[in-house]
Amino acid sequence: MNHSHDRHYHPIPEVPDADVRFQASRRVTIIGAVVNLLLAIGKTVMGVLGNSQALVADGVHSFSDLVTDAMVLVASKHGSKAADEDHPYGHARIETAMTVGLGAVLIAVAAGISIDAVERLFNPEELLRPGVLALVAAALSVLANEGLFRYTLRVARRVRSNLLKANAWHHRSDALSSIVVIVGVGGTMAGLDYLDAIAAVGVALMVAKIGWDLAWNSLRELVDTSLDAKTVKAIRDELKQVDGVHSVHELRTRRMGPDALVDVHVLVDPELSVSEGHHVSETARSRLIRRFEEVQDVLVHIDPEDDEKSRPSVGLPSRKALLEELRPRWRAILGEGLEEKKVTLHYLDGRVRLEVVLPLTALERHSADSLQRALAATAEEREEVELIRVYFA
Repeated sequence: MNHSHDRHYHPIPEVPDADVRFQASRRVTIIGAVVNLLLAIGKTVMGVLGNSQALVADGVHSFSDLVTDAMVLVASKHGSKAADEDHPYGHARIETAMTVGLGAVLIAVAAGISIDAVERLFNPEELLRPGVLALVAAALSVLANEGLFRYTLRVARRVRSNLLKANAWHHRSDALSSIVVIVGVGGTMAGLDYLDAIAAVGVALMVAKIGWDLAWNSLRELVDTSLDAKTVKAIRDELKQVDGVHSVHELRTRRMGPDALVDVHVLVDPELSVSEGHHVSETARSRLIRRFEEVQDVLVHIDPEDDEKSRPSVGLPSRKALLEELRPRWRAILGEGLEEKKVTLHYLDGRVRLEVVLPLTALERHSADSLQRALAATAEEREEVELIRVYFA
């Protein structure tokens, strides 16, 4: 790969107000846990007294929510810690790993509910016949869980927590499952005895779907899956707007908890100064961070040529090695008391180009054309050297 480059490894910035973020997550999760505990006890008791298997299943679902709430608390506490020596990218993926576990718990709960409901369907004498009590309990559950969903989602958006967003949608799934219970209980009261058990299976399938979505999306993050195609395209388009960027390639993105990280190669003029190349990279980095809220760090690699079309520069002589060979020849040409003021090397397309700046006093002894030819001839036997250009200052 042939490129002079400016590669910057910027430390991943700490999540703004990490302690405030944790406290907000802790508060909303504890409130959710208290409500879930009351709902779990209420729905289970009402389900038993009201003869509703679906409502009992929904109560078990709410008990499982207490486990997930505890997981959210632990993950929020450790995941909000700042980067340290052992974790230079921060601890955000603790939340991600815990979300995988949350999804697995939900799938397991769904499997247990489904097995019990199916057994009752195949044994009609075990079917339950719920009453009005179960209907009222399910309706109260819908209202409580919908309130939790809206509150938790609002906090999740404010602190940019995917884990809290997942927990918010978990609350919404509880509300939806309670609606299914209402349908099942109402149908059974109308004479369709099997509808309550079918509703229990419906609840289980919804719980399993939520669990699968949580686990799958978090696993995708753990294996560094790219951001969605629309966002990647928007990032590419934004980079092309940066002054000095000719094209963009090798654009890579990944998630780190609530944040996104970007690595990219940008093609610039091959003869930019190091400082201007650095300025282009810093401009590109800051532009993406300002434009995309989720992007927290950008690694910009400056390329002076297209890596896919140019020959690699690996194996070419270093500045020190080349100048140690050429300088004695130049001094023999220039004569006593004269030497070059500056030498710039460009490693492009598998060869080296040299720009040699000589003092104006050199023109008192030699013509510009003769010096150009003489210095160029000093590297004729070096195939790696494409040309030597002479300037005067």
